[in-house]
Amino acid sequence: MKKVLVVEDELSIGKLLQYNLVKEGYEVDVVTDGIEGLERALSGEYTIILLDLMLPGKDGMEICRELRQEKNDTPIIMLTAKDSEIDKIVGLEIGADDYITKPFSPREVIARIRAVLRRLNKPEVKEAPIDLVEEEISLNELKIYPEKYEVYVKGKLIDFTPKEFELLLYLAKHKNRILSREQLLLAVWDYDYSGETRIVDVHISHLREKIEDNPKIPVYIKTARGFGYKFEVPK
Repeated sequence: MKKVLVVEDELSIGKLLQYNLVKEGYEVDVVTDGIEGLERALSGEYTIILLDLMLPGKDGMEICRELRQEKNDTPIIMLTAKDSEIDKIVGLEIGADDYITKPFSPREVIARIRAVLRRLNKPEVKEAPIDLVEEEISLNELKIYPEKYEVYVKGKLIDFTPKEFELLLYLAKHKNRILSREQLLLAVWDYDYSGETRIVDVHISHLREKIEDNPKIPVYIKTARGFGYKFEVPK
């Protein structure tokens, strides 16, 4: 059974989420304190975490940052009463998988949980026989190994979050094509919410920081102004 940790200091919201998630077949733990929330999250026993931004003891940003520093990759959906774009962007930059702005409906939360789990629920990769050559996407100094979820730039292994890897792989497989933000949002994040395309921009920025010599003058990921992005292989 999928297990959800809800870290939310408003008990009424926590109980509402718990009630609706249990009806959908999830096992749910609710905690109202940030310090206890971090301790529970570090246990690694949860399928996904719903994490409020403003919490007593330790706020959601701190919890998310510490989990990612500890290499805990449990999916995190931030719950925030703030409608400020900067809060959403910072949450994504430190490793959150998605965010939902209050007030929200339980149905929206359940839909977002399903979308996050669906895109992360990759089939288990079985170890290949030693004499088989693994599939490789070679793009000059950039090499992508889809089966191992590894990316090398100039021979150096680069760390990517699951969504960063999926976005890079999708761009690479559709090189030389202009892709709209909406296309990328649907393909990589598996949902279509108008106004949410800033998520794509944030992750494109992350990719450029990791694969480009000069992120401000990218040679791989080009911006198609007013539309989206195009992946090119430099000559």
